[in-house]
Amino acid sequence: MSVGTGRGRGRRLSATLVALVALVAGACTPARPGAGATPGRQDDSVVVASFNFSESEVLAEIFAQALATAGVPATHQRQVGPRELMEPALEQGLVDVVPEYLGSALAYLDPASAGAGFDTEASRRRLADALAGRGVTVLAPAPAQNQNGVAVTPATAELHGLSTVSDLAPVAAGLVFAGPPECRDRPFCLPGLRQTYGLEFQRFLVLDSGGRQTRAALDSGDADVGLLFTTDGHVAEGEFVLLEDDRSLQPPENIVPLVRQAVLERWGEVVRTRLEAVTSILTTEALAALNAQTGIEGEDPAVVAGRWLVEGGLVPG
Repeated sequence: MSVGTGRGRGRRLSATLVALVALVAGACTPARPGAGATPGRQDDSVVVASFNFSESEVLAEIFAQALATAGVPATHQRQVGPRELMEPALEQGLVDVVPEYLGSALAYLDPASAGAGFDTEASRRRLADALAGRGVTVLAPAPAQNQNGVAVTPATAELHGLSTVSDLAPVAAGLVFAGPPECRDRPFCLPGLRQTYGLEFQRFLVLDSGGRQTRAALDSGDADVGLLFTTDGHVAEGEFVLLEDDRSLQPPENIVPLVRQAVLERWGEVVRTRLEAVTSILTTEALAALNAQTGIEGEDPAVVAGRWLVEGGLVPG
C-alpha cells in the first residue's frame, strides 16, 4: 500500500515550511508539550517528514505506511531539508514524526555530547532529556545504523594506500573533499575530521548529503574524498571504498522515531506500537538493501517501503 503526500495539504505545509526558514534565522520558541493546532495544519493527519536525502524518504514512507495500515491517517512530507529546518518544524508542530539518527540529533540539540562516547542507550536517554521540554518523545531506536562515512574510489584508495581515515593525514592537503553545506559546521563532518584526525583538505566542494552529486564528483575526479553514508547501496556494491573510522569519530547513529507528544496523546498507543514494531526489525543490512533498491535499481521509495512492510510481516500482503 502506498501512502500519498496529500497534495492540497502538501502545498500548504510546504509553504509553511518555507516560511519556517525565516523563523530559524531568528529566535525559535519551542512548542509547548501537548500543544494544539498549529498555523498551516488544517486536518488531523499525522505528518511524517523526511530529510533531504533518499534514505530518509524511504524511512518516512515506511513509518507513514505502517501508521496508515493501523488506521492512523498519515501523510509523508518529503524533502523538508536539513536538521536546522527539521527540528524547529517538529517542535512547532509543522511535522509530527521524524525518522532521526540518534547521535547526530543528540549533537545538534546538545552540542556538549559530541565526542562524549555514549553508547546507544545512553544516547537515547540523553536525547530524551534534551527533548523533554519541547513536546517531543523519543521512541525505541532500531538496530539499524547509518553513520557518516569517508569514501574514496578504489583507484584513489590504491594510489594513496588508503584503508583508514587516519591514512588520509599525509595526503589530505592535496585532496578535494565533497559533502553537503552543513558539513562545514557539523561536529562529525569537517570539524570532527580536523580535530580527531588532523585533516586539512585542499578544498571543500559543496554538493549533496551523501548522494548522487557526491558520487558523481568522486567518479569524475572533481573530488577525491567524499561524505557518503555507511548504508549507501553503491558502497555495498563495491563502487567506493569506505575508509575505517579508526579513531571512532562517529557516534551511534541508530534510526530513532521522534514523535510529537500531542500525537501520542491524540492517537494513544497505536502510534508508538506501530513505529516501534518497525524499528524492532529494521537492521543495518535491511537499510542498505532498501537504499540499493531506490538508489541503484531506481524503484519508487513508496513501493520499496510497502514491500518491506509486507516482507517483515507488519502489513498483510
